[in-house]
Amino acid sequence: MAQQHTPLPAPDRAGRAPLETLLERRRSERDFADRPLELGELAQLAWAGLGRSRAGSGRTVPSAGALYPLDLYVVAGEVRDLAPGVYRYDAAAHALEPRSPGDSRRELADAALAQSWIADAPAVLVVAAVYARTTGKYGDRGVRYAHMEVGLVAQNVYLQAEALGLGTTFVGAFDDDTVKDVLGLPDDVEPVAVLPVGTPAR
Repeated sequence: MAQQHTPLPAPDRAGRAPLETLLERRRSERDFADRPLELGELAQLAWAGLGRSRAGSGRTVPSAGALYPLDLYVVAGEVRDLAPGVYRYDAAAHALEPRSPGDSRRELADAALAQSWIADAPAVLVVAAVYARTTGKYGDRGVRYAHMEVGLVAQNVYLQAEALGLGTTFVGAFDDDTVKDVLGLPDDVEPVAVLPVGTPAR
């Protein structure tokens, strides 16, 4: 896959749904309708999860020491105007960096202990940790801080999905090494969460 970034539509920073409404409606979704994800929806989810919130280094989630040990990967299958493949979200550019071509949703679902419903989602977000970014400063506590940040990213994705009329589920049951192989992750990058996203069938 040619290493040319795919620019994403600018995020909507003026949502209209009250936070309390989103918290009330939030639920875990495992049954997705047969509907492609719009590129703008994917862009909004990526930004909410780990995007830049203002000029400079501000992000949509806090991070111990502002070290940001997490990366966000996208396994795209059915996203309008985006070729199926594995991408890494570049928060600074608000763009997707292609990693490998082809639809890997089935392989990812198999890696998630054969949870076949994951492959029904038009796209899957995978949160990965580079622990050295925080352990270099905080020692073993840096791992804890990275895991705390994973929860923040996942909650942001949940709430943003709800605001868009979409759904997701926070999946932690998967074989780490197989997920690394599917995504082509470097040795120092560890998958820590899988978040399939799509339109709920309900």
